[in-house]
Amino acid sequence: MITLHNIRCRSLTIDHLEILPGITSIIGPNGGGKTTLLRLCAGLLTPMNGTVLIDGKTPGQTETGYVNEFPDRNILFPTVNDELASPLRFSHVPCKEITEIVTAHARAWDICHLLGRRMQDLSGGEKMLMALATACITRPTLLALDEYDSHLDASRCATIETMIQQSGTTYIIRCTQQMETAASGDYLLFIDHGHIIHAGTPAAVFASLSGTPYYPLSWRCFG
Repeated sequence: MITLHNIRCRSLTIDHLEILPGITSIIGPNGGGKTTLLRLCAGLLTPMNGTVLIDGKTPGQTETGYVNEFPDRNILFPTVNDELASPLRFSHVPCKEITEIVTAHARAWDICHLLGRRMQDLSGGEKMLMALATACITRPTLLALDEYDSHLDASRCATIETMIQQSGTTYIIRCTQQMETAASGDYLLFIDHGHIIHAGTPAAVFASLSGTPYYPLSWRCFG
């Protein structure tokens, strides 16, 4: 379980929040605190006050994969092969094992055709696909995704959704502007003005958001 207690960070205020294993989606207006919460869980921000624990450990003690919403900000190395291998190298995995893992992972993600290319030559969607594949290669405990789906078409989003669910990651926390994506998760948080307004299953949260822009279109049409 991820627990946040007595959190004060930027505009975000959380007295107590528990996030269970599975896929948790975060929605709400821009500037409401969604990315701040995501970065706190990933260990990229330290709260001014309060604690964040992932299964009793701090985020810094937890294997985490993070994907920025801007594709170019995820890039560390010039080539696709080096980018994909980077988390393994940072973890001091032996070179022979890295080659085997990268090959198998690229095959599973259907990105073998990209391995010989330069990162900057990829399209925005390909860069985001690479960022997701790279974040998942070490099978992290937490996968934090900041609006990754805004750069992918519907078909690729569906494929990525399947890959993420099969990644073996215990906690997947994602900010999204796509209500259909949010509805497909296990849990849903609605954040506005730095506060968690609604938390629960998608069915429970969206029931409180009926009649607002934060209600899945498919639910309006077929609900």
